[in-house]
Amino acid sequence: MSAEAMPGKRLPQEDTGVHRVEGAISVVLRVGVLLSVGVIAVGLGLMFAHHPGYGSFTGHFSYHRLTSPSTTFPHTLTQLGSSLSKGNGRGIVVVGVLLLIATPVVRVAVSVLAFVLERDPAMTAVTLVVLGVLVLSFVLGGQLG
Repeated sequence: MSAEAMPGKRLPQEDTGVHRVEGAISVVLRVGVLLSVGVIAVGLGLMFAHHPGYGSFTGHFSYHRLTSPSTTFPHTLTQLGSSLSKGNGRGIVVVGVLLLIATPVVRVAVSVLAFVLERDPAMTAVTLVVLGVLVLSFVLGGQLG
């Protein structure tokens, strides 16, 4: 019986292509998460270096102030640029969070490329719609939020 006729068996070329795509997606997810965690850690380190009182449980600069809703983090690209230019740890933390948010979006973009290379128009179209919805949600969220 040939490999094509055996249920559950894949051809070697398919396995190689699928494994490469899965490997690329895995790398994107791992690098994205590790990079974002590293950037957030650097930002937190700078925050604690500039404000050592954040580490205490009591006092004016205690960790309660760091985690309170009134703590100002950059909310616009202008504020983020200003915060980063000053070396402010809060801006660096925000960049880390943005990297974490961008990681699954990049994963979908890699999937689009993989389906294009595999010449699978149906899955390319579906994945492009998913990517479009993700991007649109960020644009609309920025306009409405």
